Amino acid sequence: MGEDHLSHNNYSENGYIKTMKKILILISSILISTSLMAAGGDGGGSSSGNGDSNVSLYDDAVKLVKRAGKLEKKEKTEKAKKLYSQAFKKLEKAYKSDKKNPDVLNYMGFTSRKIGNFEKAEEFYLKGLGIKPNHNGINEYLGELYVQTNRIDKANERLEVLKGCNCEEYGELELIIKTRGTKVY
Repeated sequence: MGEDHLSHNNYSENGYIKTMKKILILISSILISTSLMAAGGDGGGSSSGNGDSNVSLYDDAVKLVKRAGKLEKKEKTEKAKKLYSQAFKKLEKAYKSDKKNPDVLNYMGFTSRKIGNFEKAEEFYLKGLGIKPNHNGINEYLGELYVQTNRIDKANERLEVLKGCNCEEYGELELIIKTRGTKVY
């Protein structure tokens, strides 16, 4: 009968140790996941301007832009504008630590245009072209802006820049110019 009592104690200790290990793993997982969310979630966490947080801000902004685009297609424009505004704030933070990135400027222009701030959008696009004049995305989106603001001659200039790229941006802008913006998305 003594053996049963001892083996029961052994099982009880083993069960206790296993339970404690599971609790430690769970707590560790929670701590790690909250640390990761703080570093990449809104850019305001404990990250200190290193390249990874900048990339994370940009990537987060792009995700917001894509979600906003889906909402636009469902004609939920107010919700889409809120997401574009959130994306712009992340891009603004990313831009502060990387002023030579034309992709950040492209999306800053895009999100500004989507919320109706055409003047700012044009500034960001032009800054981006100052860094990389043959940037396909900027040239297309700047052309779309020119169509939206009824400057077809300038839109055609952007189309001319894209002419030899053999890229989808050329076809998109060409269609938008031909349809005078009814295809703007």
